[in-house]
Amino acid sequence: MGRQGYSAEFRSKVLDLLAAGRSVASVAHDLDISDQTIYNWRRQDRIDRGLATGLSTAEASELAAAKKRIRELEIELAVSRRSVELLKGETSPQGGTRPSK
Repeated sequence: MGRQGYSAEFRSKVLDLLAAGRSVASVAHDLDISDQTIYNWRRQDRIDRGLATGLSTAEASELAAAKKRIRELEIELAVSRRSVELLKGETSPQGGTRPSK
């Protein structure tokens, strides 16, 4: 699906460094990750703790799973509809099959 990211444990340690007073720039430089990545993690942590508005990690995961399932069901429905269309052309109104041409 997407690229593998950093582990939850690593993210937690980065957030701990920020909580200990280190700046985003210094942590990013020392760990060779982008500033924006750290800002994103910090924003998401605040959302997960209820300090900011937005989708929590659990809600985002649930939403992604629901969207995936909807796509799967839409495909199944399209296949079923196409099957019905094909079968309608193969059967007569009396319930028998039409002779092959």
